[in-house]
Amino acid sequence: MTQVSDHGGGVRSIRVPIPDNPLGHTLVYVVDTDRGPVLVDTGWDDPASWDTLAEGLTVCGTSPDEIHGVVITHHHPDHHGLSGRVRETSGAWIAMHAADTAIVRRTRDTQPGHWFAYMTAKLTAAGAPEEHVAPLRSARPRTLPGLSPALPDREIVPGELLDLPGRRLRAIWTPGHTPGHVCLHLEEQHPARLPGHGRLFSGDHLLPGITPHIGLYEDPDDATVTDPLGDYLDSLERIGRLAPAEVLPAHQHAFADAPFRVQELLTHHEERLTGLLNLLTAPLTPWQLAERMEWNRPWDQIPYGSRNIAVSEAEAHLRRLVKLGRAEAVAGSEPVAYVAV
Repeated sequence: MTQVSDHGGGVRSIRVPIPDNPLGHTLVYVVDTDRGPVLVDTGWDDPASWDTLAEGLTVCGTSPDEIHGVVITHHHPDHHGLSGRVRETSGAWIAMHAADTAIVRRTRDTQPGHWFAYMTAKLTAAGAPEEHVAPLRSARPRTLPGLSPALPDREIVPGELLDLPGRRLRAIWTPGHTPGHVCLHLEEQHPARLPGHGRLFSGDHLLPGITPHIGLYEDPDDATVTDPLGDYLDSLERIGRLAPAEVLPAHQHAFADAPFRVQELLTHHEERLTGLLNLLTAPLTPWQLAERMEWNRPWDQIPYGSRNIAVSEAEAHLRRLVKLGRAEAVAGSEPVAYVAV
């Protein structure tokens, strides 16, 4: 049964399922404007997900062919997947931050074989064992979802109001989960007059009960040394200072007291960095570090794809420690190992 929630003030959410994913669903928000409904994210590109979105829009008193625009918090397929189909059905515009639009463009232009070769080299350099890397050498293109995401036709500019007639929705650049992740601040009084400053569509940046994945930004053709965890922590602090009355995230449920949740996450990451330093008393590769880190299940129970994500997260934390001068690469190590300093 399609689940629709009315958040008041012309804002509703639809639970759009994510197939075979523990997150379960993406909350797609329907925002009324003077020119018709605008969606914040769209959900995974899957027939059942599309049917749920369409049914939910009917419950909201509208339909897919009446959508005026689509605002995407970030490029991941559980957020951007159905954008193209919405645009085909309604003629809606699609808006995204330029950094994530660049990723979408590269994804559309990159051959799957190039991506698999990149992942093979990356995991090998991180110290992954051959039995883990071997499947990538013979992987088939059909195993990769989201190879042709819709190319946005509008740019979300940080600090500016989006073109939503009758609403005040301001973009806030919050990199970390992706380079171009944005939160969207609805600068209007809360419909229930909760204390705080408006409402915040937070995408995956700020979630009530889980920590978003922060890994290295994946780009086969960009060798820039980035610091995604540093970006994320800086972005979190900005959102904490904003102090919205209510947060409308892309997963789980709406919640209040954003500054408290921000502080929880800042503390979590500081504790995690300290824990990793304790592990790095002896040199470890990113793979070895990931094996020893605390996850939501033992390492031997983590599925193949999730191990790749875990290694990327370990690398992002290592990158942060190196930038802070608290760890360094061991000269001459191959694959590269790191040690606390």
